[in-house]
Amino acid sequence: MKIALIGILVGIISGMFSAGGGLILVPVFVYILKLGEKEARATSLFCILPMVILTAIIYNKNNFIDWNLGIKCAIGGIIGGIIGGKLLNKIKDKYLQIAFILFLLYAGISTIMR
Repeated sequence: MKIALIGILVGIISGMFSAGGGLILVPVFVYILKLGEKEARATSLFCILPMVILTAIIYNKNNFIDWNLGIKCAIGGIIGGIIGGKLLNKIKDKYLQIAFILFLLYAGISTIMR
């Protein structure tokens, strides 16, 4: 039941803000559900996929998607995902945690500064 509630919360945040899947799921998986860093990231991506597809369908119905931009970015995302997936196997958990924290700090500060 707890895991389903986490999924609902993440789905709501992801649907409203187009973010939250990885930002919420990775820490939840690591600190609450006690998964390893790499397993948490991989499981997070697996969980996010259906949320993203369904949210995109809803956004498309409301004509919110710029398809030209989205397709070009998706191609880059696929390439980056392949590279990131391969790097995940080579980077120690400690460095993944540090990189994630730095990313969150950057995202938070840049959001506040806007």
